[in-house]
Amino acid sequence: MHIDDSMTQIFFYSGSDDKLKTACRLCAKAVQQKMSIMIYTPDTALIKQLDELLWTFSATSFIPHCAKQGDEQMIGMTPVILSDRIDPGEHFDVLLNLHYQLPPLFDQFDRLIEIAGVAHEDKLAARERYRFYKDAGYEIQHYNLDDERPVE
Repeated sequence: MHIDDSMTQIFFYSGSDDKLKTACRLCAKAVQQKMSIMIYTPDTALIKQLDELLWTFSATSFIPHCAKQGDEQMIGMTPVILSDRIDPGEHFDVLLNLHYQLPPLFDQFDRLIEIAGVAHEDKLAARERYRFYKDAGYEIQHYNLDDERPVE
């Protein structure tokens, strides 16, 4: 099957023993590469927890971020946005999904990052999302965090 260059690139990280810390590390990497990133989950308590962690997870760096419900000007200047919704036409380089279901409108982003935890239920939900992307013809880059090597 021919993969369209305009298709969203999917990056799957499995085996995370702490999904929020993994999300922080991936955000830091994206910010270093001058990318804009939206972190999506409909769980507002998780957004609050991630907001606090982004302030403190690294003693030597800060990840500029804000919640989507904030000031529109601030959102436009901030590389990491935490959101419980995705609106049509929004554009960020990366969508990081922390929800157990497929994120809505993920195909309007250049890249989609999925993180699978080690809990049984999380693995099952992640496998369903992985299968959906694969069956839809998306090319998936899979990384096993247990050994930090790409999975073929």
